[in-house]
Amino acid sequence: MKSDAARLNRRTLLTAALCAGLPALHAQELSDLAKIRASGALKVAVYKDNAPFSDGPANDMQGLDVALAGALARQLGLKLALLPFDAGENMNDDLRNMVWRGHYLGYGPADVLLQVPVDRTLMQKNRQVLIFAPYMRQQLVLAHDTQRIAEVNTPEDLKGQPLAAERGAAAASVLMGHGGGLLRNQVAILPSGTEAVQAVLDGKAAGAYVLRAQAEAVLARAGAAGGRVRLTPLAFPGMAVNGWPVGMAIKAEHKALGQAIETAMGQLRESGELLALFKANGLTLTAP
Repeated sequence: MKSDAARLNRRTLLTAALCAGLPALHAQELSDLAKIRASGALKVAVYKDNAPFSDGPANDMQGLDVALAGALARQLGLKLALLPFDAGENMNDDLRNMVWRGHYLGYGPADVLLQVPVDRTLMQKNRQVLIFAPYMRQQLVLAHDTQRIAEVNTPEDLKGQPLAAERGAAAASVLMGHGGGLLRNQVAILPSGTEAVQAVLDGKAAGAYVLRAQAEAVLARAGAAGGRVRLTPLAFPGMAVNGWPVGMAIKAEHKALGQAIETAMGQLRESGELLALFKANGLTLTAP
Protein backbone atom coordinates (compact mmCIF):
# COMPACT_ATOMS: atom_id res chain seq x y z
CA MET A 1 0.00 0.00 0.00
CA LYS A 2 1.35 3.44 -1.01
CA SER A 3 2.30 5.88 1.74
CA ASP A 4 0.61 9.23 2.29
CA ALA A 5 3.81 10.93 1.14
CA ALA A 6 3.76 9.04 -2.16
CA ARG A 7 0.12 9.94 -2.78
CA LEU A 8 0.80 13.58 -1.98
CA ASN A 9 3.80 13.66 -4.30
CA ARG A 10 1.73 12.18 -7.13
CA ARG A 11 -1.05 14.71 -6.55
CA THR A 12 1.48 17.56 -6.57
CA LEU A 13 2.96 16.38 -9.87
CA LEU A 14 -0.52 16.06 -11.43
CA THR A 15 -1.46 19.55 -10.30
CA ALA A 16 1.76 20.94 -11.72
CA ALA A 17 1.14 19.21 -15.05
CA LEU A 18 -2.39 20.61 -15.27
CA CYS A 19 -1.21 24.10 -14.42
CA ALA A 20 1.46 23.88 -17.10
CA GLY A 21 -1.28 23.26 -19.63
CA LEU A 22 -3.43 26.23 -18.61
CA PRO A 23 -2.04 28.68 -21.22
CA ALA A 24 -3.05 26.28 -23.98
CA LEU A 25 -6.52 25.90 -22.48
CA HIS A 26 -6.92 29.66 -22.24
CA ALA A 27 -5.85 30.01 -25.88
CA GLN A 28 -8.59 27.60 -26.91
CA GLU A 29 -11.11 29.69 -24.97
CA LEU A 30 -10.35 32.93 -26.81
CA SER A 31 -13.37 34.48 -28.44
CA ASP A 32 -13.84 34.16 -32.20
CA LEU A 33 -12.83 37.79 -32.70
CA ALA A 34 -9.78 37.45 -30.42
CA LYS A 35 -8.59 34.47 -32.49
CA ILE A 36 -8.97 36.46 -35.69
CA ARG A 37 -7.09 39.40 -34.18
CA ALA A 38 -4.35 37.03 -33.04
CA SER A 39 -3.99 35.78 -36.62
CA GLY A 40 -3.63 39.35 -37.86
CA ALA A 41 -5.90 38.91 -40.88
CA LEU A 42 -9.59 38.81 -41.75
CA LYS A 43 -10.38 35.98 -44.18
CA VAL A 44 -13.11 37.09 -46.57
CA ALA A 45 -14.62 34.75 -49.16
CA VAL A 46 -15.71 36.28 -52.48
CA TYR A 47 -17.00 34.69 -55.66
CA LYS A 48 -14.75 34.27 -58.67
CA ASP A 49 -15.85 35.68 -62.05
CA ASN A 50 -18.57 37.78 -60.45
CA ALA A 51 -18.19 41.26 -61.94
CA PRO A 52 -18.79 43.93 -60.81
CA PHE A 53 -18.40 42.50 -57.30
CA SER A 54 -15.30 40.31 -57.49
CA ASP A 55 -13.52 39.52 -60.73
CA GLY A 56 -10.05 39.06 -62.21
CA PRO A 57 -6.98 37.00 -61.31
CA ALA A 58 -6.75 35.79 -57.71
CA ASN A 59 -3.76 38.02 -56.96
CA ASP A 60 -5.41 41.15 -58.38
CA MET A 61 -9.16 40.87 -57.99
CA GLN A 62 -11.29 43.97 -58.46
CA GLY A 63 -14.87 44.94 -57.69
CA LEU A 64 -17.20 46.22 -55.01
CA ASP A 65 -16.96 43.19 -52.72
CA VAL A 66 -13.16 43.19 -52.90
CA ALA A 67 -13.09 46.87 -51.97
CA LEU A 68 -15.62 46.33 -49.17
CA ALA A 69 -13.61 43.39 -47.80
CA GLY A 70 -10.53 45.61 -47.66
CA ALA A 71 -12.44 48.41 -45.94
CA LEU A 72 -13.85 46.04 -43.30
CA ALA A 73 -10.41 44.63 -42.57
CA ARG A 74 -8.98 48.13 -42.14
CA GLN A 75 -11.81 49.14 -39.81
CA LEU A 76 -11.03 46.09 -37.67
CA GLY A 77 -7.30 46.87 -37.69
CA LEU A 78 -6.48 43.72 -39.66
CA LYS A 79 -4.92 42.74 -42.95
CA LEU A 80 -7.17 41.31 -45.65
CA ALA A 81 -6.83 37.65 -46.63
CA LEU A 82 -9.07 37.28 -49.68
CA LEU A 83 -10.43 33.79 -50.40
CA PRO A 84 -11.84 33.64 -53.96
CA PHE A 85 -13.90 30.54 -54.76
CA ASP A 86 -16.08 29.01 -57.46
CA ALA A 87 -19.80 29.11 -56.75
CA GLY A 88 -21.41 25.81 -55.79
CA GLU A 89 -24.65 24.45 -57.17
CA ASN A 90 -26.66 26.60 -54.77
CA MET A 91 -26.31 29.06 -51.90
CA ASN A 92 -26.60 26.29 -49.31
CA ASP A 93 -23.43 24.72 -50.73
CA ASP A 94 -21.59 28.05 -50.58
CA LEU A 95 -22.57 28.64 -46.96
CA ARG A 96 -21.43 25.15 -45.99
CA ASN A 97 -18.16 25.30 -47.93
CA MET A 98 -17.11 28.85 -47.12
CA VAL A 99 -18.67 29.67 -43.74
CA TRP A 100 -19.29 26.84 -41.32
CA ARG A 101 -17.48 23.68 -42.45
CA GLY A 102 -14.97 24.21 -45.24
CA HIS A 103 -14.69 22.82 -48.75
CA TYR A 104 -14.03 19.15 -49.36
CA LEU A 105 -11.05 20.19 -51.53
CA GLY A 106 -9.37 21.50 -48.40
CA TYR A 107 -9.86 25.27 -48.39
CA GLY A 108 -12.03 27.43 -46.17
CA PRO A 109 -13.94 28.22 -44.20
CA ALA A 110 -13.48 31.99 -44.25
CA ASP A 111 -14.34 34.38 -41.43
CA VAL A 112 -16.88 36.18 -43.63
CA LEU A 113 -18.68 35.46 -46.92
CA LEU A 114 -19.95 38.41 -48.97
CA GLN A 115 -22.80 38.69 -51.49
CA VAL A 116 -25.29 36.61 -49.50
CA PRO A 117 -29.05 37.14 -49.99
CA VAL A 118 -30.69 38.23 -46.74
CA ASP A 119 -33.52 35.77 -47.08
CA ARG A 120 -35.63 34.25 -44.30
CA THR A 121 -35.98 30.85 -45.99
CA LEU A 122 -32.23 30.66 -46.58
CA MET A 123 -31.63 31.47 -42.91
CA GLN A 124 -34.02 28.77 -41.74
CA LYS A 125 -32.28 26.15 -43.88
CA ASN A 126 -28.82 27.16 -42.63
CA ARG A 127 -28.94 27.45 -38.86
CA GLN A 128 -25.15 27.11 -38.66
CA VAL A 129 -24.67 30.61 -40.08
CA LEU A 130 -25.70 34.17 -39.30
CA ILE A 131 -26.77 36.17 -42.36
CA PHE A 132 -26.68 39.86 -41.50
CA ALA A 133 -25.35 43.36 -42.27
CA PRO A 134 -27.10 44.05 -45.61
CA TYR A 135 -25.05 46.51 -47.65
CA MET A 136 -26.94 46.74 -50.95
CA ARG A 137 -30.11 45.75 -52.79
CA GLN A 138 -30.00 43.57 -55.87
CA GLN A 139 -32.63 44.15 -58.52
CA LEU A 140 -33.27 42.63 -61.93
CA VAL A 141 -33.69 45.11 -64.76
CA LEU A 142 -33.98 45.09 -68.51
CA ALA A 143 -31.08 47.05 -69.99
CA HIS A 144 -32.54 47.99 -73.35
CA ASP A 145 -31.50 50.02 -76.36
CA THR A 146 -34.14 52.74 -76.56
CA GLN A 147 -33.70 52.96 -80.32
CA ARG A 148 -34.92 49.36 -80.60
CA ILE A 149 -37.18 49.03 -77.54
CA ALA A 150 -38.43 52.49 -76.64
CA GLU A 151 -40.47 51.35 -73.64
CA VAL A 152 -41.23 48.06 -71.94
CA ASN A 153 -44.08 47.51 -69.53
CA THR A 154 -44.68 43.76 -69.71
CA PRO A 155 -42.63 40.75 -70.86
CA GLU A 156 -44.88 40.50 -73.92
CA ASP A 157 -43.40 43.80 -75.15
CA LEU A 158 -40.18 41.86 -75.82
CA LYS A 159 -41.62 39.51 -78.42
CA GLY A 160 -39.58 39.47 -81.61
CA GLN A 161 -36.56 41.23 -80.06
CA PRO A 162 -33.11 39.64 -79.64
CA LEU A 163 -32.35 39.35 -75.93
CA ALA A 164 -29.39 38.34 -73.75
CA ALA A 165 -28.99 36.89 -70.25
CA GLU A 166 -26.34 35.31 -68.02
CA ARG A 167 -25.76 31.56 -68.06
CA GLY A 168 -27.05 29.87 -64.91
CA ALA A 169 -28.64 33.04 -63.51
CA ALA A 170 -32.20 33.24 -62.24
CA ALA A 171 -32.83 36.01 -64.76
CA ALA A 172 -32.11 33.66 -67.66
CA SER A 173 -34.45 31.00 -66.28
CA VAL A 174 -37.26 33.51 -65.80
CA LEU A 175 -36.79 35.04 -69.23
CA MET A 176 -36.69 31.73 -71.08
CA GLY A 177 -39.47 30.10 -69.09
CA HIS A 178 -41.98 32.94 -69.31
CA GLY A 179 -45.27 32.06 -70.95
CA GLY A 180 -44.26 28.46 -71.55
CA GLY A 181 -41.19 29.51 -73.53
CA LEU A 182 -42.68 32.51 -75.35
CA LEU A 183 -39.31 34.29 -75.53
CA ARG A 184 -36.99 31.26 -75.43
CA ASN A 185 -35.83 31.37 -79.05
CA GLN A 186 -34.96 35.06 -78.77
CA VAL A 187 -32.55 34.70 -75.85
CA ALA A 188 -28.78 34.43 -76.25
CA ILE A 189 -27.15 32.93 -73.14
CA LEU A 190 -23.76 34.52 -72.40
CA PRO A 191 -21.11 33.69 -69.76
CA SER A 192 -21.88 36.73 -67.58
CA GLY A 193 -24.39 39.48 -67.03
CA THR A 194 -21.86 42.14 -67.94
CA GLU A 195 -21.30 40.45 -71.29
CA ALA A 196 -25.06 40.40 -71.83
CA VAL A 197 -25.19 44.19 -71.32
CA GLN A 198 -22.18 44.65 -73.59
CA ALA A 199 -24.10 42.76 -76.28
CA VAL A 200 -26.73 45.52 -76.12
CA LEU A 201 -24.07 48.21 -76.51
CA ASP A 202 -22.56 46.31 -79.45
CA GLY A 203 -25.94 46.04 -81.17
CA LYS A 204 -26.06 42.25 -80.87
CA ALA A 205 -29.10 42.35 -78.56
CA ALA A 206 -31.94 44.80 -78.06
CA GLY A 207 -32.15 44.09 -74.34
CA ALA A 208 -30.43 42.20 -71.54
CA TYR A 209 -32.19 40.95 -68.41
CA VAL A 210 -29.55 41.28 -65.69
CA LEU A 211 -28.76 42.63 -62.24
CA ARG A 212 -28.88 46.42 -62.04
CA ALA A 213 -25.34 46.47 -60.67
CA GLN A 214 -24.07 44.51 -63.70
CA ALA A 215 -25.73 46.95 -66.07
CA GLU A 216 -24.55 50.04 -64.17
CA ALA A 217 -20.94 48.90 -64.14
CA VAL A 218 -20.88 48.33 -67.92
CA LEU A 219 -22.64 51.62 -68.68
CA ALA A 220 -20.27 53.52 -66.37
CA ARG A 221 -17.31 52.22 -68.37
CA ALA A 222 -19.05 52.97 -71.68
CA GLY A 223 -19.56 56.64 -70.83
CA ALA A 224 -21.47 58.56 -73.50
CA ALA A 225 -21.85 55.41 -75.61
CA GLY A 226 -24.21 54.02 -72.99
CA GLY A 227 -26.57 56.97 -73.21
CA ARG A 228 -29.07 55.19 -75.41
CA VAL A 229 -29.46 52.31 -72.94
CA ARG A 230 -32.18 52.55 -70.30
CA LEU A 231 -32.60 50.38 -67.21
CA THR A 232 -36.21 49.34 -66.63
CA PRO A 233 -37.38 47.13 -63.75
CA LEU A 234 -39.50 44.42 -65.37
CA ALA A 235 -41.94 42.32 -63.37
CA PHE A 236 -42.25 38.64 -64.17
CA PRO A 237 -44.73 36.39 -62.33
CA GLY A 238 -43.16 35.23 -59.07
CA MET A 239 -40.32 37.78 -59.15
CA ALA A 240 -40.09 40.70 -56.70
CA VAL A 241 -39.78 43.81 -58.84
CA ASN A 242 -38.10 45.74 -56.01
CA GLY A 243 -35.35 43.13 -55.62
CA TRP A 244 -33.79 41.69 -52.48
CA PRO A 245 -31.23 42.77 -49.85
CA VAL A 246 -27.70 41.39 -49.93
CA GLY A 247 -25.42 41.07 -46.94
CA MET A 248 -22.81 38.73 -45.51
CA ALA A 249 -22.55 35.51 -43.51
CA ILE A 250 -20.46 34.29 -40.58
CA LYS A 251 -20.66 31.27 -38.29
CA ALA A 252 -23.72 31.55 -36.06
CA GLU A 253 -21.69 31.30 -32.86
CA HIS A 254 -19.29 34.10 -33.85
CA LYS A 255 -21.19 36.78 -31.96
CA ALA A 256 -18.21 39.03 -31.22
CA LEU A 257 -17.18 39.10 -34.87
CA GLY A 258 -20.73 39.91 -35.92
CA GLN A 259 -20.91 42.85 -33.52
CA ALA A 260 -17.54 44.15 -34.71
CA ILE A 261 -18.61 43.97 -38.36
CA GLU A 262 -21.91 45.73 -37.63
CA THR A 263 -19.95 48.53 -35.95
CA ALA A 264 -17.48 48.70 -38.83
CA MET A 265 -20.29 48.89 -41.41
CA GLY A 266 -21.90 51.72 -39.44
CA GLN A 267 -18.62 53.63 -39.49
CA LEU A 268 -18.19 53.07 -43.24
CA ARG A 269 -21.68 54.44 -43.88
CA GLU A 270 -21.33 57.44 -41.60
CA SER A 271 -17.94 58.44 -43.00
CA GLY A 272 -19.16 58.25 -46.60
CA GLU A 273 -16.62 55.58 -47.47
CA LEU A 274 -19.28 53.01 -48.38
CA LEU A 275 -20.87 55.46 -50.83
CA ALA A 276 -17.43 56.18 -52.30
CA LEU A 277 -16.82 52.45 -52.84
CA PHE A 278 -20.07 52.14 -54.80
CA LYS A 279 -19.32 55.21 -56.91
CA ALA A 280 -15.80 54.00 -57.65
CA ASN A 281 -17.32 50.84 -59.15
CA GLY A 282 -19.96 52.72 -61.14
CA LEU A 283 -22.80 51.54 -58.89
CA THR A 284 -25.69 53.21 -57.09
CA LEU A 285 -25.87 52.76 -53.32
CA THR A 286 -29.48 51.95 -52.49
CA ALA A 287 -31.00 51.24 -49.09
CA PRO A 288 -31.05 47.46 -48.50
